[in-house]
Amino acid sequence: MTDQPLKYRRVLLKLSGEALMGNGDYGIDPKVISALAAEIIEAQKAGAQIGLVLGGGNIFRGAGLAEGGMDRVTGDHMGMLATVINALAMADALEKQGTYARVMSAIKINEVCEDYIRRRAIRHLEKGRIALFAAGTGNPFFTTDSAAALRAIEIGAELLLKATKVDGIYDSDPKKNPGAKRFDELDYDDVINRNLQVMDTTAFALCRDNRIPLRVYDMMQPGALIRILRGEPLGTLVHAR
Repeated sequence: MTDQPLKYRRVLLKLSGEALMGNGDYGIDPKVISALAAEIIEAQKAGAQIGLVLGGGNIFRGAGLAEGGMDRVTGDHMGMLATVINALAMADALEKQGTYARVMSAIKINEVCEDYIRRRAIRHLEKGRIALFAAGTGNPFFTTDSAAALRAIEIGAELLLKATKVDGIYDSDPKKNPGAKRFDELDYDDVINRNLQVMDTTAFALCRDNRIPLRVYDMMQPGALIRILRGEPLGTLVHAR
């Protein structure tokens, strides 16, 4: 039903950098980013205000670089720049399909995008623009999952969405364990106590303490985003008690 009202009007969508690779080993697959942009625009046209946080793992991951011997702070700064690259690519894909997008960075990089300012970000959303929040929190040692939770809180999002290649949260890796159990619903304390590492603990704690629900879903399922915004229970819902 195309005229079905939205349950959630303002949301923050977290996309991993790896999601942009498609079947590749590195970088950005233009077909994948174009398909994701189409899903986001469909939701926006239905009346949703959408903020985006993208990871940078398809280019650089700070923790991985640190494991290879690089200084962790340097590695994390490189990872932040990778998220700016991804945000610029996604903004381009969105604008090519007819919407307005603004990239806002937590670190100063004014030649290519705006500084992140909370009030300006909210204004972009109210004006019907997609706001893409790049460079994580601007601090090393914090993941883009934590940045997504933080930005969701700051913009007053009604729902935080984590788009993955798996259709929810399982008690073990479903790729390795065919008998893995998928959860329809969890509370944040369960997730933290069970150490279900779909997002890092800091991100879960931020959502729990600020009572923002999180839904983890399969981004490869066509139409999933708009269906969730209309209230369909796809994936796994995590919320506070």
